[in-house]
This record gives sequence, C-alpha cells and structure tokens, in this order.
Amino acid sequence: MDYTDCRVLRLELLRAWRLHRHGVLVHVATRQQRLIAALAIKGPCLRSYLVGLLWPDHPDARALESLRVSVHVVTRQIPGLLVNDGPILSLSDQVDVDLHRLQAQIADLEPLRPEVKAASLLRDLRDARLLPGWYDDWVMLEQNRLQRDCLRACTIIAKTHLDQRSCETAGAAAEAALEIEPLYEEAVRLLITAELQHGNPAAAVRAYQRYQTQLDEDMGLRPSESLTLLVSRALDGQSTTRKAPSVTISGARQRGKPLTHRL
Repeated sequence: MDYTDCRVLRLELLRAWRLHRHGVLVHVATRQQRLIAALAIKGPCLRSYLVGLLWPDHPDARALESLRVSVHVVTRQIPGLLVNDGPILSLSDQVDVDLHRLQAQIADLEPLRPEVKAASLLRDLRDARLLPGWYDDWVMLEQNRLQRDCLRACTIIAKTHLDQRSCETAGAAAEAALEIEPLYEEAVRLLITAELQHGNPAAAVRAYQRYQTQLDEDMGLRPSESLTLLVSRALDGQSTTRKAPSVTISGARQRGKPLTHRL
C-alpha cells in the first residue's frame, strides 16, 4: 500500500481535529497537530512565520528547533502530507480538508447556483465550529473569521430563497444565522419576513418578542424602528384581511416591554 498517495489523507478541522489515512484514524501528537492545522488554515508559510505563530513565547533558536522536530516527526509518521520547499512549508494540495470544502461552498454562494442543496449546506454551516477548545490567539481569529463567513452564507441563502418564495428554506437559513449570532437583526428580519410570507404571523411575533427580550437583557437596547414597523404593519394587514381586532405593538418606544398582540 502506497502511503505517499495523499489522496488517501483526509484532515478534519471542524468540530474536532482528526486525520484519517485510508479511512483509519491516525494518532498525532498535539504539537504536530498545531503545525498541520496552521498549514491547512494559513496555506504555504515561511518557516520564520510559523515559529512566531506557533511558539510566540519561545526564543528564536528554541522555536526553530521545535519546528524542525515537528516537521521531522510529521514527515516520518505521515509521508506525503507535508511539502518541504526550503524556507516554505505547506500541505500537499491533494489532502482533503473539510474546512477547504466548506469555504469553497461559501465562495460559490454569490450568486446562489440552482444546484446548491441548501438544506445540506445549512447543516454544514450550523456545525462549522473550527477547532473547538483551541485557544491560541491565531486560532481564535480564524474561528471568528469562519463564524462571520457562515453568518454571511446563511444570510445569502435566506435572502435568495425569500426572493424565490421558498419561505421554509428562507426561515431555516435565518434560524441558522441566529444560532451563530443571536442578536443579528438582519437575520431576525429575514425570519420574520419568511414567517409572514408563509402566512404565520404568530410565529413572526414570537420571533420579534424573543429578539426584543434578548436584546434588552444582553445590551439594554431596543429593536430598530424599521423592524418594529415591519411586524406592526404586517399584523395590521392580517387583522384587516381577517376582520379581526386590531393589533397593538408596545415596546417600540418602551425598552423592555414585550410585543403584545391579538390574533
């Protein structure tokens, strides 16, 4: 069996660090995990950059020795994973990295192609936690960057499906965005719009109430006037159509007051 064939290597960075070779999990020590993760996330790197990234508190000589040892161990344990080009180190571009696949899917969202399977992608976006439990400064920056990318992707899916009158998928995408950032008002607006488009004003009101309460408790702020008017006008229209009692919204000018309604 040829272990230098990198197509048999699969690296997972989402949810947990794992490396599989021929479908078999490979045990890799923490120091080598950090090196492999850095090359997968950052791309080809100068050795001088890697030592500062991975061993910022070590003297240069000690950090360089740590890098040399890590490269040697990885090269011996997993032949073909690293590409050693003098001062530059990289992963083989044949290694299958789950983060890269997700990033490619996000990049293809503008415009959203018909063949994109929104439900499957939303599951991936919801679960896209990069190296949870890793607290290196550079990892946390990358975690935040991926979170922003996933939030943007969910928003694109929600907007696109609203335009297509596919309100269930739009609502699911807006909810996925709120799982990532609960106080993101644009996602709340998309969720409310999806519920109203679906003919479910009660769910729209509940979404507004949850957001209003959490925004007040966490930040002492009120929803924007435009969001409040969106719900108020939509419910007024529902009431008129159904000849139901008028809907009253409180809290547009009073912080902490929940939205009240009669349906």
